Amino acid sequence: MMSTGADVHPGAGAEAAAVAGQERAAQPKLAGRHLGYGTIALTAGLLVLAVLWLVPLAWIVTTALKPEPEIIRLPVHMIPHEITLANFVTALTTSRTANIALAFANSTVVAIVETILTLAIDAMAAYALARLTFRGRSIMFAVIIASIMVPPQITLVPLYLMFQQAGWLSSYQALVLPGLSRAFGVFLLRQFFLGVPRELEDAAKIDGAGTFTIFRRVALPLVQPAMASLAIFTFLRSWNEFTWPLIVISRNDMMTLPVALARFLFAYRVEYGVVMAAAAFSAIPLIVVFFIFQRQIVQGIALTGLKE
Repeated sequence: MMSTGADVHPGAGAEAAAVAGQERAAQPKLAGRHLGYGTIALTAGLLVLAVLWLVPLAWIVTTALKPEPEIIRLPVHMIPHEITLANFVTALTTSRTANIALAFANSTVVAIVETILTLAIDAMAAYALARLTFRGRSIMFAVIIASIMVPPQITLVPLYLMFQQAGWLSSYQALVLPGLSRAFGVFLLRQFFLGVPRELEDAAKIDGAGTFTIFRRVALPLVQPAMASLAIFTFLRSWNEFTWPLIVISRNDMMTLPVALARFLFAYRVEYGVVMAAAAFSAIPLIVVFFIFQRQIVQGIALTGLKE
């Protein structure tokens, strides 16, 4: 009998299927191996950056733990031969030009109060710009965004004159009020409020809820990730603020931590261990906040690129 083109060797189909299966199985392995090399290279690069970031911090801590003669001894070494806590005790108890413990308390109060008030004001302003309809809303939002381009140094003199006329120099009002309601926070929360489904708000209106009730019970819980990110950024900015407190505060008992550290450095320009101990003490809250809320910090950086 003559064979036709449709005739196939009995084992040809099975062999072809086996070869095809092996090729398909090999492709993910190669892709995974290639991805693994990229992951290793990225991890190594990030590890190098992390080490470079940790070296100054480690240098501050180890210097604060050294006695003064060992700090100025040559050759310089990072690991202390003798560990002492006297520098930390001196930094927290002395009050010749700056009280670090009192400045720490002032910075804590200012940062917490400013963060809470900023969240409240920015959230209400952002919701009004996102959901309420009124004349000039777009112009107002454009002006708020344009204020980001204004250098903060330009507003220092007008703000100082305002607080001087109000009699609020060297007070908590002068430290807290200028930092409230930044344009960045209004923009960030407005973009999130625009993403809240209107159906939820319409359902609340049908149930008889007013505008503020809808804002507080419907919209606000849905933007908690953005609120958390804004809270972290506001706290970090307030804690590190230096220029404005330096100008507006003249009393030692009202100094914030950055200003107190600057004066402390001048007072202890030779006692490096005490200065390093004060710097290490001031960095503790920032390190704690970073390690606890690092996911929210990264998320907040990613959220700044959202579009309407």
